[in-house]
Amino acid sequence: MDRLTSFGLFAVTLMLLTYALEDRSRWFVLAFAVACALGSVYGFLQGAWPFGLVEAIWAVVALRRFGLRPQ
Repeated sequence: MDRLTSFGLFAVTLMLLTYALEDRSRWFVLAFAVACALGSVYGFLQGAWPFGLVEAIWAVVALRRFGLRPQ
């Protein structure tokens, strides 16, 4: 497995974990946004720009949810 594939696996695994834990703390919502941004980077680096674009949008949506979620 090359480094780019390992990076993608890490990003998607982090997205899954943080999404599953979002109800526990608003900080998991922020971590999900970061994971989506990492997934976006992976998509663009791999050449799958539609995936990168959708993940970038998810990152923005998650950041907005983090900002709106009560502390």
